[in-house]
Amino acid sequence: MSETLDLTLTDDPDQQNDVFVAAFNSGQGAIFDQLYREDAISNLTGTPRTGADRTKSITEFLATKPKLNSKVLRTFSTGDTSLLIVEFHLEVTGEDGKPQKIDGTCTDVLVRGEDGKWIMAVDRPVADEPSA
Repeated sequence: MSETLDLTLTDDPDQQNDVFVAAFNSGQGAIFDQLYREDAISNLTGTPRTGADRTKSITEFLATKPKLNSKVLRTFSTGDTSLLIVEFHLEVTGEDGKPQKIDGTCTDVLVRGEDGKWIMAVDRPVADEPSA
């Protein structure tokens, strides 16, 4: 029995993180990319990308089935712009084929559309420095 994902954009920037995580963990890049403005910038794959390049790199990355957990630490909103500071925990498959864990902090900028829903404009995850 498959579970239906609710990937509806919300009018609550804190709740939008739940939508983002569900879309990410679906492994479906096309679905995940719908959470971004057309001109949004994402550093998700390690290099700032936008447009078709962003869509392609996100789709390829999510096809590897990484798993994300995240928690909003702070939200700063003014008018139609919201800055979220998010703590993330990511599990990926390393180049050697073994599981790898990456923790870090993400700064996300969301903008409110004419429909009152929040959508990603800037997605900038930064991994913590590995422990020695």
